[in-house]
Amino acid sequence: MFKVKIITPLAKVRYLETSILNVVTPQGEMGILSNHMPIVTMISISRMSTVEPNGRMNYAIAGGVLFFNDNEATILTDAIENQNEIDLERALAAKARAEDYLKAKDPEIDIKRAEVALRKAINRINVKG
Repeated sequence: MFKVKIITPLAKVRYLETSILNVVTPQGEMGILSNHMPIVTMISISRMSTVEPNGRMNYAIAGGVLFFNDNEATILTDAIENQNEIDLERALAAKARAEDYLKAKDPEIDIKRAEVALRKAINRINVKG
């Protein structure tokens, strides 16, 4: 087991212990076990999974950065939700809103921001199941 500390901009900090941390990086999927070599990597908007004392847990993570050293992982991310915390109705509404923005082709709309919002909403829906 090793420690994971997750930090978001709103100063919310989540601590957990896991035997494996699975993340998706721009280079592909990565699994981290105890005594992994030190690493710094970006994390994509994706599902993150862990094996904690109470079983496998899935999280929707909004991208970020992962630092691993001396059996401690630190993750900096804009947002993270355990699959049990995800409000499916809210995620579906966010998806519909982002799709509407993209369909509108309004020059006042930030297309990149709408695309990221759509990816985050789809990820939350997928993690919720």
